[in-house]
Amino acid sequence: MPNDFVHLSVVQSVHVIELTLPQMLDSEEFDHLNSSVLKTLDGKTAGSWVVDVSSVDYMGSSVLGLMINIRQQIKSGGGKLMLAGLSPQLRGIFKTCCLETLFDIVKTRADAVRSLSKG
Repeated sequence: MPNDFVHLSVVQSVHVIELTLPQMLDSEEFDHLNSSVLKTLDGKTAGSWVVDVSSVDYMGSSVLGLMINIRQQIKSGGGKLMLAGLSPQLRGIFKTCCLETLFDIVKTRADAVRSLSKG
């Protein structure tokens, strides 16, 4: 039975995706995660988005690829995206993979919502 890894909320007209992931994802869990994220984004990519990863300690290559896919879909739809809540370990992973330059990264979800809701 797949877990719910994606929780969507809307705060001040900003869509917030909260990811909650285990250290390791098997292929079935990743497929469920991917489907959940695509369903969440469907038809709404023109808005402002925050991906909150404060509950995530590690991302393997498949999840990093999914993050790039999320960014691309939102960018293609004319939306704005910020990442929030990266742990020091995740920041290191993003830096090692040269992904920190692709994303607007802020410390907290509240910082991201505040920034995006200003316009």
